[in-house]
Amino acid sequence: MEKKRVYTFGNGEAEGRADMKNLLGGKGANLAEMNLIGVPVPPGFTITTEVCTEYNELGRDYVVGLLKGEVEQAVAQIEKLTGTKFGDKENPCLVSVRSGSRVSMPGMMDTVLNLGLNDDAVEGIARKSGNERFAWDSYRRFVQMYGDVVLGMKPQSKEDIDPFEEIMEEVKESKGIELDTDLTTDDLKELVRKFKAAVKENTGNDFPVNPWDQLWGAVCAVFDSWMNERAILYRKMNNIPEEWGTAVNVQAMVYGNMGKTSATGVAFTRDAATGEDIFNGEYLVDAQGEDVVAGVRTPQQITIEGSRRWAKLQGISEEERAAKYPSLEEALPECAKALIEVQQKLEDYFKDMQDLEFTIQDGKLWLLQTRSGKRTGAAMVKIAIDMLHQEYIDEKTALIRCDAEKLDELLHPVFNKKSLAQAKPLTNGLPASPGAAAGQIVFHADEAEEWSKQGKKVILCRIETSPEDLRGMATAQGILTARGGMTSHAAVVARGMGKCCVSAANNVVISYKERAMTINGKELKEGDWISLDGSTGLVYEGRIETQDAELDADFNELMEIADKYARMDVRTNADTPHDATVARNFGARGIGLCRTEHMFFEENKIIPMREMILAKDEEGRRKALEKLLPLQKKDFSGIFRAMDGLPVTVRLLDPPLHEFVPHDEKGQMEMARVMGISYKDIHERVEGLLESNPMLGLRGCRLGNLYPEITEMQARAIMEVAIELKKEGITACPEIMVPLTGIVHEFKAQKDIIENTIQKVFAEKSDSVEYKIGTMIEIPRAALTAHKIAKEADFFSFGTNDLTQMTFGYSRDDVAKFLPMYIDKGILKHDPFAVLDQNGVGQLVSMAVQKGREVRPTLKCGICGEHGGEPSSVKFCHTVGLNYVSCSPFRVPIARLAAAQAAIEG
Repeated sequence: MEKKRVYTFGNGEAEGRADMKNLLGGKGANLAEMNLIGVPVPPGFTITTEVCTEYNELGRDYVVGLLKGEVEQAVAQIEKLTGTKFGDKENPCLVSVRSGSRVSMPGMMDTVLNLGLNDDAVEGIARKSGNERFAWDSYRRFVQMYGDVVLGMKPQSKEDIDPFEEIMEEVKESKGIELDTDLTTDDLKELVRKFKAAVKENTGNDFPVNPWDQLWGAVCAVFDSWMNERAILYRKMNNIPEEWGTAVNVQAMVYGNMGKTSATGVAFTRDAATGEDIFNGEYLVDAQGEDVVAGVRTPQQITIEGSRRWAKLQGISEEERAAKYPSLEEALPECAKALIEVQQKLEDYFKDMQDLEFTIQDGKLWLLQTRSGKRTGAAMVKIAIDMLHQEYIDEKTALIRCDAEKLDELLHPVFNKKSLAQAKPLTNGLPASPGAAAGQIVFHADEAEEWSKQGKKVILCRIETSPEDLRGMATAQGILTARGGMTSHAAVVARGMGKCCVSAANNVVISYKERAMTINGKELKEGDWISLDGSTGLVYEGRIETQDAELDADFNELMEIADKYARMDVRTNADTPHDATVARNFGARGIGLCRTEHMFFEENKIIPMREMILAKDEEGRRKALEKLLPLQKKDFSGIFRAMDGLPVTVRLLDPPLHEFVPHDEKGQMEMARVMGISYKDIHERVEGLLESNPMLGLRGCRLGNLYPEITEMQARAIMEVAIELKKEGITACPEIMVPLTGIVHEFKAQKDIIENTIQKVFAEKSDSVEYKIGTMIEIPRAALTAHKIAKEADFFSFGTNDLTQMTFGYSRDDVAKFLPMYIDKGILKHDPFAVLDQNGVGQLVSMAVQKGREVRPTLKCGICGEHGGEPSSVKFCHTVGLNYVSCSPFRVPIARLAAAQAAIEG
């Protein structure tokens, strides 16, 4: 049987369902489901995501041939349900063509509206509707959108505006009007003529008049848009596989631009920025959907409550608001009532916050889309906890619904209250996406990206953003737009990224050519500093200091629920008491990696450390180590205090010694003076430490075995502090970790030194504490011989940073030269230093755990590389049976949620 590639929907029936998102895309699946539950949806059909893959593999002509029969039948069904005829002059059937991937990618792919119009059809629409202006406005929009999306009519340079917008601005200026809605029918006819002439001039071809040619052009343009630069970038940023493809949705047109009883809008069943349980959204009278999301006209609010809140932010009186900017509830009350009922029905049905697109045609409401709405990290948590309390969902669903990575947004800084009190507001706009951001003004997305690469913090300032700006938006600290609303492209994408955004800022005039903007008459140039508060919509002059965010009760409840389901513990990588305290406050259950070498770089320790390294014999080293012992004890004391009662894994000295010594003449002269020997001797000893490949040289356990006195000093410092704290009532739980073990015998040699030292300390102090001695598994040979090492070790900690280096043979310090190219070409899907390579490195981890526990069933296993805070890596660690993951302090909440999700998902 021939594979089905087209699924129809309309008049309460549908061939698809909501659970067919992989095949029909999110939009197509939900359009089908809305039909089945009685929501008013214009009839149409969906071309499957599988066809997108066929299109990219087999080419346009072959796929059009495959689809032709099914598409013609599906168009015939739209004709039947609407009583119109595709290509007819008197009663033409017009359609929209939209993309729709499995997950929402707002603005990343292409849309064409009013398809099927030509010089004959526009007259038929004018006669049929009795509204000539509406017909020509629709035709103008179609030529403009088709010219952009299908025919590639784009601005010549980043300083230029859209070629169609340029023509429109010229016509409006010549007529002395400001708004598109003020254009007369004759003005619109003139625009269509000029648009077509521009198409001919730029492309060398006439604008297509055959509706079938138009349809295939638009369908193929949507498939092409899956591989456009912004869609590829968005997929990379959100880990969306390329092979998923996009569906194409073709629907009968409904018109929001038929006059004062028609409108179009976007709405959210809850606040996408804060999570507040309040229906909100925006609409435009006499407009089409692209007008709202493009931010070309600043829209009005749907509800009276939303309208009043908006007016307060804009400094507009209630009288002026009601007269000039009425809500939909006031302007079209019956339509607003129907919309409020439908939005509640959809949220009740899908049991999640919904993002809706709707059109009102001559007083009748139509739904064009519903999907689970993009939301900020704060909104994500609040909505999950609220819906749990409202009994929409259970605890497991609340956890699964939260994206662990987005918790990072809740930890973003906020403005320092003292600095904020002294700051000078320049203007205010709509609080489109919360957070605090300070940066230098940049007006172009590519330059925002370039400045960010140079280490500069930037605020991307645009008249309105477009999907082409995605790269710059991703690297900017925040986004400011002069136009647009809470549902504009800038607002929706910024919320999805967790970026601070203020849209529709008042009295902001931007000149791209001058690289300057004026705010209430004050000129600001590229490079000047401004600060944005995305929670209030305020824009400030200069740079405001930030401070750590405070977490709320919803966040704490989510974490408590996560701990209830998680099997693995989450520890932290911390080298200071401050980091340890921060991590414990975030719920860390101990320290999985305390790097002792970081302690030695502090000013009061580096000199004796260098003395120890540059000493010519053991006696000299021991003298220097005596100076280091009390300093090490002080470090460990603070960390053990912070982790009272929780395990602390201390890694013994790991890096090559040459990293600690001075390589400049001034530093070497200073060491010669301190040690009372010649500069020549110091210089020779430093040179003698240099290695051809230090990562694989004298470091880790090799260092401890060559200079056992280093291991002795560190073991003594750890255990003396543990016993001293015991007397104060503080429980230290030391786990001493030997780094870079490759052979069981080198671990055993280090273990013997540590054990002998510990027993001496216990005898001297006439006291003891519990402890463990284990090793890092970061050399492939250690994983392969884990059954031998486990006979000696109390625990394994997988150092996946070095294990990844050695498994791939990639130098982490040099990988940036080729890794981006490998990812672009698909040689690698992810950076293996960011996302654990489950097929290679992961197999070594799995094997080592299995082999180790065969000989020591109680062997404790954890991971302490950077992967310990990356959600997919955390989930892998759960599947191979690790006891814990360890990550940086600010990743602890992310790992806690991911650990719970792993347990639920099984």
